[in-house]
Amino acid sequence: MTGFAPDSRLVAKVVPSPNQTPRAGHGRPDMIVLHYTGMTSADDALDRLCSVSAQVSSHYLVFEDARVFQLVPEALRASHAGVSSWEGETDINSRSIGIEIANPGHDGGYPDFPDGQIDAVIALCRDILARRPMRADRVVAHSDVAPSRKNDPGEKFPWQRLHAAGIGLWVEPAPLGDDRGLARGDHGPAVAALQSSLAAYGYGVAAGGRFDQAMHDVVVAFQRHFRPARVDGIADRSTIETLQRLLAARGAC
Repeated sequence: MTGFAPDSRLVAKVVPSPNQTPRAGHGRPDMIVLHYTGMTSADDALDRLCSVSAQVSSHYLVFEDARVFQLVPEALRASHAGVSSWEGETDINSRSIGIEIANPGHDGGYPDFPDGQIDAVIALCRDILARRPMRADRVVAHSDVAPSRKNDPGEKFPWQRLHAAGIGLWVEPAPLGDDRGLARGDHGPAVAALQSSLAAYGYGVAAGGRFDQAMHDVVVAFQRHFRPARVDGIADRSTIETLQRLLAARGAC
């Protein structure tokens, strides 16, 4: 696999992954998807992202010590999102730039992200957005686009800090309460209205008015990203109000 010129001045090293293909149907990416690696070490993650047999890759890998490696040119399609959807689109890999952030994840103790690593992610995202302007709400989590399969980068990821640096969309979460909320097994107009609001923001949730397992997974994904103080899959008043605040903020952009 031959090398290539890095797209970002922040790249410390280019390590080409063989798992890259032309983007299908899109002249340029219009999303950024953030992941954690979910592996014991960043070096193990790098090996996997460059393994022919693994058939996965990302455009960038950000190490705990803030080094940034580029594995796939931004003009090409990396295999990072898997089976996923956002705003009705299902080939998220063709639309997006994938950034893997070294962290062992929930199965590995889920440590905090080091400040320097987050500074590097912020700088990289700002660099990408300067070259490839996109809507704020198109910077998403892996769990947003694949809620029933993935939970990264998780509730410890500092989305508010990214938003303060001009990356992504964030609102102050509505205060927690003790209301029952909507949960698995519920059905009716209130569930249907919530499904419509989640779909309006971009989540791949089907209308129908039934709070099934798939709906639970979407609510969990939403909470991990936007209401991380309590991630339980129950659509309480805080969750629903936070979603409405997001929709209003996006409309005001």
